[in-house]
Amino acid sequence: MKIATKFLGEVDIAEQDILTFEQGLLGLEEEKEFVLLPIDADLPLALLQSVLHMEIGFVVAYPFAFKKDYSFDISEEDREQLQIEKEEDVLPYSIVTMKETFQDSTINLLAPVILNMAKKRGKQIVLQDNKAFPLRYPMQPLEGSAK
Repeated sequence: MKIATKFLGEVDIAEQDILTFEQGLLGLEEEKEFVLLPIDADLPLALLQSVLHMEIGFVVAYPFAFKKDYSFDISEEDREQLQIEKEEDVLPYSIVTMKETFQDSTINLLAPVILNMAKKRGKQIVLQDNKAFPLRYPMQPLEGSAK
């Protein structure tokens, strides 16, 4: 099926690639179906795009590419809602706030988007420690990574 996207124009997606967010995203509780689209194979970024509304799309980043000691626990309630059976099925992303330059852009470590790729389910969770998990963490490349 074809969908219109915020950043990539019209793209073909397969129905089995649709991710269901039973509770939507924070502030967008009515948006239940998204798809994860690659932006560039060389970058730890993707587009989390609403299937129904072109204007609802977010650049998301693999958080460990920017903060290697990032870690958190997923509650039992969230595990059940996401139907997590194996840890390797879980893929966390952080929503990016894009600025004029990439170096000024930030990622939201406080409210990661958790995806169960095996069950095609997603949920945005809010972590409790906003000092350890800032809302606006700078997207600086890690030491030794490509710039």
